[in-house]
Amino acid sequence: MIWTIPNTLTVLRLIAAPGVAIMFLYFHRPWADWFALALFVSAAATDWFDGYLARLWKQESKFGAMMDPIADKAMVVIAIMILTGYNGMNPWLILPATLILFREVFVGGLREYLGDKSGLLKVTKLAKWKTTAQMIAIAVLFLGTGLDYQNALALEGMTPEQHMAAVAAGEAEAIRTCGNRDCASYANLVGIWLLWLAALLTVVTGWEYFSKSLPFLREDK
Repeated sequence: MIWTIPNTLTVLRLIAAPGVAIMFLYFHRPWADWFALALFVSAAATDWFDGYLARLWKQESKFGAMMDPIADKAMVVIAIMILTGYNGMNPWLILPATLILFREVFVGGLREYLGDKSGLLKVTKLAKWKTTAQMIAIAVLFLGTGLDYQNALALEGMTPEQHMAAVAAGEAEAIRTCGNRDCASYANLVGIWLLWLAALLTVVTGWEYFSKSLPFLREDK
């Protein structure tokens, strides 16, 4: 492998995938949430830059073509695992997450089965939009998870009414609000809707890949 800048960015993105989980091992929350969010967003940005620079500088390689989707999938799978755990196993989050994870395993199995014919399952523009939607949804959910934890710290076992009284007495910090809902609620709601959109795109692209592979899955007569 030639260590071009695009290839280096791809490898760094792959390393960042488990790094998001490691943030929660070495830092206390909510700092872990903010560091994980910053690392995830920074790594996701390289997904655009490595491809753009590779095409601009004519440095496209087989290594990059192989590692780029692997790095993306590693980031998404690990981040979803963390989010479902820290969001109390919310079924509205688990359902789209399950669809996304199932599709990735299914398409990976198709590519392995097709072997040298796996080139038929090239990444499409819709698949790239799918990845973008996943990345944005996960980033917003990380934001909501961190804000939720901050809200819990502010409440410290009190009911919302008791907390309001404590804030008025100067005995507790106020929770930052966004209109009639708190910021955490907005972030989580938007993140879940975006994840459902990403799951829909994920299912559509999975079906496209399955359709392309059907001729090679039929039994020979």
